[in-house]
Amino acid sequence: MSEEKAVSMNGPVCPLPLRHDEKIVLGHGSGGKMSHDLINGLFVPPLANPILAVGDDAGIVPIANATRLAVSTDSHVVWPLFFPGGDIGKLAICGTVNDLAMMGATPRYLTAGFILEEGLEMALLAQVVDAMRVAAAEAGVKIVAGDTKVVQRGKADGLYINTAGVGVVPEGVTLSGANAQPGDIIILSGPIGDHGIAVLGARGELGFDADVVSDVAPLNHLVATMLAASRHIHVLRDPTRGGVASTLNEIARQSAVAIVLDEKAIPVRPSVQAACEMLGFDPLYIANEGKLLAVVHHQEADRVLGAMRQTRYGEEAVIIGEVKEAPKTRVLLKTTIGSLRVVDMLAGEMLPRIC
Repeated sequence: MSEEKAVSMNGPVCPLPLRHDEKIVLGHGSGGKMSHDLINGLFVPPLANPILAVGDDAGIVPIANATRLAVSTDSHVVWPLFFPGGDIGKLAICGTVNDLAMMGATPRYLTAGFILEEGLEMALLAQVVDAMRVAAAEAGVKIVAGDTKVVQRGKADGLYINTAGVGVVPEGVTLSGANAQPGDIIILSGPIGDHGIAVLGARGELGFDADVVSDVAPLNHLVATMLAASRHIHVLRDPTRGGVASTLNEIARQSAVAIVLDEKAIPVRPSVQAACEMLGFDPLYIANEGKLLAVVHHQEADRVLGAMRQTRYGEEAVIIGEVKEAPKTRVLLKTTIGSLRVVDMLAGEMLPRIC
């Protein structure tokens, strides 16, 4: 279920049942606590099965000859359709490719479904499709099936895209948010918050010019390099909606561990930091579309970090924290002044419609 993972109802997170008189609000799409409550309270119980209940970026499906497939699906409703560094087409391809890659899978095939609004310019649609072609070529995947529907004017903000993907998981690779262990090291592949601020800037809602470009990118080749360097990577996640904070909370809860971060080590570009300070945002909760978090055995962390820094999308990788035994299910931040504060999951909606 993409970045709002389904968490086993028998696991550490069990939200209160949803009331049937509630209505959907923007916060339910945030990737934070409201998203998790919706998924675990409404979707998981009637659809429950062992594969879904694991709660990772993609479901791992066994097939003949011991081959395992990773299967994922994602919907993309970003507005505006074009933003610095990308567009909804590139985002759709990279989002699904990355969900498969976070399971250690080699992405192979994608499908694409288009919801088109009456009045959408054909030239704009052609531009989006070409961006999908370029992103798929970079990732090394094929789009093998698709569907198109058209809705009345004013019903779809121009264009929505759904993508589904299938990848092959190599033998011996088992990555999961439930695999983090005390002593593990947390590695971040680069500066955070670029995508969310770039999209907000494209809407003209910052009130000032921000030289920020989205980081949207396919990460499967980076992941392949990391796995070639070490098979002692326990967890991979891309911190999309809800940002690094919500993603690490997911991992801490799935693995029943504590995660302690070093604020000084977390890279944020000056332009993103300035925008966040002016708007009252915390970069830890801003969406990323071309970054990953890796939880790695402490003896292998330097090896993995070195391999990442040799790649295009990992050259700014840094170690940002470690996994502790307690306090279980908590994420803590060592601040620049030396204090510890709790970093909770995003509670509501910070930046709507960013992916």
